[in-house]
Amino acid sequence: MDILRNQARAVLLLSIFCFLDSGACPRVIAQTTAPQYKVDPSWPKQLPNNWVMGQVGGLTVDRENHIWVLQRPKSDTADELGAEQTPPRSECCVAAPPILEFDAQGNLLRSLGGPHQGYDWPSSEHGIYIDKKGNIWVAGNAPVDRQVIKFSPDGKFLMQIGHPAPATQPADSASHDLLGRPSGIAVDDEAHEVFISDGYMNKRVIVFDSETGAFKRLWGAYGNTPNDADPGSYNPASAPDQQFRNPVHCVHISNDGFVYVCDRTNNRIQVFTKQGKFMKELFFRKETLGQGSVWDFAFSPDAEQKLLIVADGENNVLWILDRISGDVVSKTGHSGRNAGQFHWVHQIASDSDGNLYTGEVDNAKRIQKFVPVAGDEGKSKK
Repeated sequence: MDILRNQARAVLLLSIFCFLDSGACPRVIAQTTAPQYKVDPSWPKQLPNNWVMGQVGGLTVDRENHIWVLQRPKSDTADELGAEQTPPRSECCVAAPPILEFDAQGNLLRSLGGPHQGYDWPSSEHGIYIDKKGNIWVAGNAPVDRQVIKFSPDGKFLMQIGHPAPATQPADSASHDLLGRPSGIAVDDEAHEVFISDGYMNKRVIVFDSETGAFKRLWGAYGNTPNDADPGSYNPASAPDQQFRNPVHCVHISNDGFVYVCDRTNNRIQVFTKQGKFMKELFFRKETLGQGSVWDFAFSPDAEQKLLIVADGENNVLWILDRISGDVVSKTGHSGRNAGQFHWVHQIASDSDGNLYTGEVDNAKRIQKFVPVAGDEGKSKK
């Protein structure tokens, strides 16, 4: 029995050491069995009211396993909105409202959102989060979008952090009251804090009181003071950037209380304490150029969140990583237009049953569902 206790203690200590320094982590630690996935081509069901969806700027799953999609009506083209033209040029379609709530079967439960008096709806929707109370948080990444908005579960406006600004107004990662084209939101319900990845203009994570909107703290890459200087073109052979690159594209909080940030075009995820102390980084396909490899990710649904499922919109695949070591243990998808393939996969979320939901931008403009499968059914056919 003592031998077993000592072995268990050694594995625990080694796991902690690997979390703090993944580069020193032996590859044998990453023995988590990776799930395989298949696309559900029947999800979601046809939208009602002759609606069509635009680019998917945000996607999240709430505690009831409802899937929330933040889409961009302004991204629809004239031919996609044929029924809206004067005179109508075709039978279909009209733009759907920006927020769409689905159940796991693909039924549209409700829709809401959009411009209204009393708040500044973003010009380009980007990032949605549902907190424990069911409140709806929305961000935007257009050049004028410098705000995040909070709504009640029934869509009533509650609070706005920041405000729009002229597109010519420069980045200011030191500002406590003006955001910089924010991209993602995560709420720590117990601490009453909202974390914002900020963003396409600023280069930081910023934290506010989620009830009052009061500023709390901010930080850049490695916990440094953010610097808005242009770093130049990304070079995979160079030393790691000491600052984030635009866009700082996502922020998520793990069950064990760490803040994970997508530094998209630096091809890495950086991990911090909630106070902004740098803990580790996971580089991923450092050779990727263009729009970068780390667009968004989802934690696996197990309590330990052993895996990260990374949406890579440049290579157009989903990479399944061991969360401790960063090792790739599996992948799914391929660049293409067919079901299960991607063009600029932009957002990803998982539900408590292990299903994955993805959203695409550019001209793909769709959401997909991937179901975990076991055995031969989950293996790719040669």
